[in-house]
Amino acid sequence: MKPIELLVIDDHTLFRRGLVALLSQDGRFEVTGEAGDIGEALRCVEQRKPDLILLDNHLPGVLGVDGIATLKEAAPGVRILMLTVSENEDDLAAALQAGADGYLLKTVELDSLSESIIKVLDGESVVSPEMMTKLVTAFRSKTPSVAPAEAVVAGGDRDAKAPAPREQEALAIAQLSARERGVLALVAQGDSNKVIARKLDIAETTVKIHVQHILRKLQLSSRVQAAVYATGRDLT
Repeated sequence: MKPIELLVIDDHTLFRRGLVALLSQDGRFEVTGEAGDIGEALRCVEQRKPDLILLDNHLPGVLGVDGIATLKEAAPGVRILMLTVSENEDDLAAALQAGADGYLLKTVELDSLSESIIKVLDGESVVSPEMMTKLVTAFRSKTPSVAPAEAVVAGGDRDAKAPAPREQEALAIAQLSARERGVLALVAQGDSNKVIARKLDIAETTVKIHVQHILRKLQLSSRVQAAVYATGRDLT
């Protein structure tokens, strides 16, 4: 199989080159470029079109999180996995909102980093376990307040009442089948599709279909959002 092409962006030369050397020992990966800032990274991306970018946040000039949209524009379809020292929940939330496909701390073990790269390329989102609680906190703090049930539909009949957000949420959750709720609970625990398939004794492709249905029914866009959603609503 063709190796997964990686670009490593980190301004600490020693760390960056050490990481490149370690990843290059894994036959699944080929590090096709490295950069110390977003400007240099853009030149690499335009030339190399990597499959996945490992991106630090605290870079000189433009922060990593602020460069995500530009990097994805330069290489549509590229996956971006943040690899940073920042345990700040605002940095985490900003990265995911900007389009990052995962957020790992630099304390991650090499084996876990390698498996996370594979998961992200398989369409999953990954977040360091120690950041999940902070992710839930950040998600809750940014949840809009519940509108009163008597709110009228904008631009419609003033006597027509729009369902309150809590009612809409309850309706969305009610759409989930018992199997989908079981899959959602395991997603919230951080289990991969393979692990979920083994626990539920179903095919991995079936798990993927269930996850797609869950995201559609709950109007979510990623597994991370689904995990936060389930955790915040005691659906685990």
